[in-house]
Amino acid sequence: MIKPFDYVNAINYSKKDIMQSSDDEKVYVPFMVNRSLSYFSDTVVIANEMNKYHHLDSRLQFSFLINIIRKRKRFSKWVKPELENDLGSVKRYYGYSNEKARQILSLLSPSQIKQIKDKVNKGGRK
Repeated sequence: MIKPFDYVNAINYSKKDIMQSSDDEKVYVPFMVNRSLSYFSDTVVIANEMNKYHHLDSRLQFSFLINIIRKRKRFSKWVKPELENDLGSVKRYYGYSNEKARQILSLLSPSQIKQIKDKVNKGGRK
């Protein structure tokens, strides 16, 4: 079974056409592929073009990307969202909404966030 990141590896490095059946087309997720390509300066413009033409068939998108992107070993860690745990602690401590808590979270230092977590922590298992 092909995994979504197998397509990214095929586009970036192996250059093998791994989309053989209609089931393989269903596994292809254009958003995931475009997002992974957007982390690199040499592929970000191409990923943006594919985002403009999101309505194209998966097979066409994959063929375009595999043929236009130069072979290179690319790896990047995905940017992860703020810890929901920190956001939840700030919300409980101040009684703020999600939006207000996000604003406050950006102003707090890591030591202040730790103090808030300690005060809000009720114990027990996580």
